[in-house]
Amino acid sequence: MKNECIVGISGINAVDNPGPGVGLARALRDDRQLNVKIVGLAYDAMEPGIYLDWLIDKSFILPYPSSGKDAFIQRLAYIKQSYGLDFIFPSLDSELPLYAGYCGEIEKLGIRLFVPEPEQLRLRDKERLPETAKKIGIDSPGTKVVRSYLELPGAIKQTGLPVMVKGAMCSAFKAHTGKEAADFFSKIVSQWGYPVILQEVVKGDEMNVVGVGDGQGGLIGQVGIKKMWITSLGKIWTGVTVKNRPMLRAAETFVREYRWKGPFELECIVDGDTVYLIEINPRFPAWSYFAAGVGVNLPANTVRRAFGLPYAGNNDYEAGKLYIRYTYETITGLDAFQDITIKGEN
Repeated sequence: MKNECIVGISGINAVDNPGPGVGLARALRDDRQLNVKIVGLAYDAMEPGIYLDWLIDKSFILPYPSSGKDAFIQRLAYIKQSYGLDFIFPSLDSELPLYAGYCGEIEKLGIRLFVPEPEQLRLRDKERLPETAKKIGIDSPGTKVVRSYLELPGAIKQTGLPVMVKGAMCSAFKAHTGKEAADFFSKIVSQWGYPVILQEVVKGDEMNVVGVGDGQGGLIGQVGIKKMWITSLGKIWTGVTVKNRPMLRAAETFVREYRWKGPFELECIVDGDTVYLIEINPRFPAWSYFAAGVGVNLPANTVRRAFGLPYAGNNDYEAGKLYIRYTYETITGLDAFQDITIKGEN
């Protein structure tokens, strides 16, 4: 790629609950023929990615999506005009409705996106998982949608204990007793409101697949992993690549049936030949660099696809490759923090 492409990446909060952004930046750097500058799109001055200047060329603070689309789009327009911005990877659940809903307005600024359409985005709703799982040929745990506290005891009786108590969009807790379920239920309602999802606990191995759909029913690539060790927040710390055929076929069917556009992650429980769909994430997960590390550079291929550039058609990878996350410290001057705090950019 001869002409420089400026790529914005959010989710650069590489903390104990890491966002995908730093991994996406690493993946883009791995493609030596893709001439990119990387812009970090942060929401807080303490997001570590701001200070990783060997990965991220410049950073800007964005207004929170809850501030409304006008302020958000105006900020993107400022970044486009003052520094340049050709493409954005939205990496956080909270911003995806804005990018999907106002894709046309953002692209009129000269900023390209490769994101699901609003109707596709609604597939992530946990209450729709059974329907989606059936359509792509796999199973789903027993699920009850609870819209009031009075419905909770009956829903627990139907799903049984232990049970997963989940917010419609965020948060998930495993309850072993009715009291625990009620406590988690109240916690989720106070944070996210109704509905709350009760999901049967199924046994098997935790496996995920990350991929990118081309918007026409085809896959740009995919990689499957098995979780080996997770943190107390449920985030993968150690994993291994797998080629579980039923799970990978389900991902192919998902992309084909829904003509999915952009990155996705299917979270599954696999018990022999039975695959249960647990969640759909309409973005890259935090472990996405694993795919690039085993030869399937999904972020770089997404940029190439968006700009009509050639990308690797052979997206095969080797099973049995190990992924280990680690912590890292960086030291920088206080002036970087002052700039991002006072000026909103660094």
